[in-house]
Amino acid sequence: MITSTCDELLTSEDAEFCKGELKLIYPDLVIDTCWIVPQRIREKIIKEWGSPQVQLPCADEEKNYTLLMVDPDAPSRKRPSRAYWRHWLLVDIKGGAFKTGDVRGVQLSAYTRPTPPQGTGLPRYQFLVFEQPEDQTLSLSSQEKSSLGNWDPQAFVQRFGLAGPVASLQFLTQNHKD
Repeated sequence: MITSTCDELLTSEDAEFCKGELKLIYPDLVIDTCWIVPQRIREKIIKEWGSPQVQLPCADEEKNYTLLMVDPDAPSRKRPSRAYWRHWLLVDIKGGAFKTGDVRGVQLSAYTRPTPPQGTGLPRYQFLVFEQPEDQTLSLSSQEKSSLGNWDPQAFVQRFGLAGPVASLQFLTQNHKD
């Protein structure tokens, strides 16, 4: 099992993005800090592994949460013409489930693996957790449902009065052939 422990190659902006106790658990890989995925793991995270187990040990068992996974650099950091790309959107996640990593909720966007095009450098894949207001039904508009790209996560957060992010984490990876 590889555990992310090094952020020495990250810019300060990238390293400072991470806050809270969020942890991603993929087969053979645990990410608990902002991190660049090493070459030997890239093909697995891009082509083989499904959605990670996601833990938030500090989650309040009495609250519901929303989990976003987005790519703010689609298709590349130099030309993010499709940003934000929505890779995963789960709502109504029970706090108790978040503590254990058994994240289940209403899936508004199914998990899609990171797929950075060749030659686009190291795009960021960001995971953000928000606290949901009580008795709020979250949904995507018909326009949001029609495309994963050019999504405005801030508008979504504001529309439903989500609090936070209470935790955030990102990893950077590039195409496994680069």
